[in-house]
Parts: sequence; structure tokens; C-alpha cells
Amino acid sequence: MPEADAQSYRCNPPLFVLLFAAPPLRGAAAAGYVAVVFLLAATAYAVFQVPYVTMPAEMTEDPAERGRILGWRVGFLGVAILLSGALAPALAQADGGSPASYRLMGAAVAVLLALGMFGAWFTTRWAPRAARSESEPSLRAQLATARSHRPFLYLAGMWTLQALAVGVMLAGVQYFATYTLGSPTAVTPLFACLIGPLVLYMPLWSGLSRRWGVKNAQWAASLLFLAGALLLALTPTAGPGLGYAAVAVVGVAYAGLQLLPLTMLADTLAADAARTGKRRAGTFTGLWTAAETLAFALGAGVFALVLAVTGFRSSDADHQVAQPEAALTGITAGMSVLPAVLTAASLWLLHRYREDPAGATEPDSSPAPAPAPLSVPVPSESPRQEENNTRVD
Repeated sequence: MPEADAQSYRCNPPLFVLLFAAPPLRGAAAAGYVAVVFLLAATAYAVFQVPYVTMPAEMTEDPAERGRILGWRVGFLGVAILLSGALAPALAQADGGSPASYRLMGAAVAVLLALGMFGAWFTTRWAPRAARSESEPSLRAQLATARSHRPFLYLAGMWTLQALAVGVMLAGVQYFATYTLGSPTAVTPLFACLIGPLVLYMPLWSGLSRRWGVKNAQWAASLLFLAGALLLALTPTAGPGLGYAAVAVVGVAYAGLQLLPLTMLADTLAADAARTGKRRAGTFTGLWTAAETLAFALGAGVFALVLAVTGFRSSDADHQVAQPEAALTGITAGMSVLPAVLTAASLWLLHRYREDPAGATEPDSSPAPAPAPLSVPVPSESPRQEENNTRVD
């Protein structure tokens, strides 16, 4: 990884600590503090994430080996999410949800961030490099490059919609646990049902991608996610058991959604390099990371908009407020129907995506094949010359 990435692991963990160690501010001042620190933390994360996503396409040109690299990566990601997901709520609620307990949680998770980021940087310093990416000189040039590559546009658009669906669902987990399942502590088993399969079912999706092809496996994961989300909408009438089962189905699909789009991206980058002779992985992964981060950030905003439209009444931990029926319906719909609609929209983009690099809109710069030579009779001046021409033909 480049030295700029080495700087990001030094910046991101302290910024994460500052995010939860806010001074005693209120109103616009508090919102401004959170916005600035979050922007800085997201920027440091992007500096790390772009080379992190690019590296599989640079380390090997073998699609099967790239798939194995990504499989191990997502498997470790699942373990880290489970560890931090169990540790963070426990620390945050250790002292009744006080500001001090949240500051402790921020510091503990920052240590995990530092270990993961430093470990990824340090242990890949000696990794083989089959190719080196080239960067575009400006954002305008990067956007022009992306517009000229239609397979990347369809793939990035598909994943952006699916990341938005996941972001909306994650934003609604606490509300779903509190108001639909009737227990704020239900968020822990819900989280386990969602993230647990990320580790357990990663080999399944990796094997299906090799057997069926990555695109077909992505179809299966997307449809399973869609089915699980729709099943989740029946929780108020069918009971909590169905809710946990539906979230587990979503978790199995989510394991595929974490692995397969990145595998398709690496394959698309390799195909682009083979077709154009240029290594533009850094450009594409930078735009991919920006779209993904924006989608996850918008997820919470979209779910908040659902709450506002349906009349949700704000409350705090000490004073629970009775919610209108419309707000309860909005929580369930925002957790289930809305992610299902976003996932269904992404399927059209997945259908349009072509793994064949010839599907790009850039004209093929390779020279056209020369036309076959024409057999034109050559007049001879003598029988001897005619005999020579016949031998040449």
C-alpha cells in the first residue's frame, strides 16, 4: 500500500475517538462539530479504502486467485464486524448509556480500527504486484473515464442501490427491535443474525461464483436479499420468530453482496486493462468508494425521512413516547419494503451489466483486420513468366 495509505491509519482512529468524545455542545454547534469530524474521518477512511479495494486487481491477474483473496478479506471483515458489533453496544451501555461510556466505546473501537488498518498496510508491503495502476490528473478526467466505460457504470450503479438498501436497513435495526419486536435489547440477536452468516456462508458464495459465474451468483444473492426483506415485512402479524428468520435470510444474502460485487469489480478492472492497455484501477475504485460511502451515509438519512413522513415522535432513553400507528408501520416498511424496492431497482442494472469487456462504450483502438488479398490475374508476356506466376500463386 502507498505511504498516503499508511498515514490514514494514523488519522482515522483518533478521529473516530473525537467523534464520540464531543464537547458538551447543543443544537447547531453540536451538529457542526459532528459534521466536521465525521467528514475528516470519512476522508481518512477513503484514503485507506481506495488502495485497499484496488490491490486485488494489482496483486494477481488470475480471476480465481482474486476471488480467493476477496473471500478471505470479507471473512475477516465479518469477524471484525461481529467483534466490534458485540463490543460497542456492551461498552456504550455499561454505565447506563452515559457520555463517558460512549467515549470508552469510541476509544475501544478505535484500537480495533488501528489494528486492522495497520495490519493490512504492514502485511501487504511485500505482496506481489502484477501491475501498477495509473491515475487520472483531475476529477473531471476520472468522471469522463467512468462515463466511457459502460460495464463499470452499470456495476457501480447496481452496488450503490444495494448499498443504500443495506444502509437503510442497518439504520432501522434499533427502531425495528424497539418498536416492532418490542425490546431494545433485541438489536443484539438481530445484529448477530445479520452479520453471523457473513463468516459462515462466505465459502458458499465463493464456490457458487466459481461454479455458476460471478454474475449469476450475484443474481442469486440479490434475489435472496429481496426475498428476505419482503419476508421481514410480515413480522408484525407473524411474530418475532419470523423477524429473526427473515434477518438471517438477509444475512446469508448480505454475505454474497459483500463478496460478489467486489469480485465483479476486480474482473471488470482486469478486462479494462486487457482491452485498453491502461491500468486505471485507482480511478475506478476511487469512484466506487465514493459512491459506496455516499450510499451508506444516505441510508440513515432516508430512514430518518421515512420516520418524519410517518409521524415518528422523538424520545430519549428515560422517557419513551407512544408512537402513532403510522409511525410503527413506517418503521417496518422502512426496514423491509424500502430496501426491497431499492434492491429490485438494482436488478435492472445487474441485467445490463456485461462481463465481456467489449460491452464498454469506448471504441476499440485495435487495428481492424486487413482485408483478404484479391486474386487479380496478372497478364504474362511469355509462357515462362506465366509459369512463374502460377508457382507464386
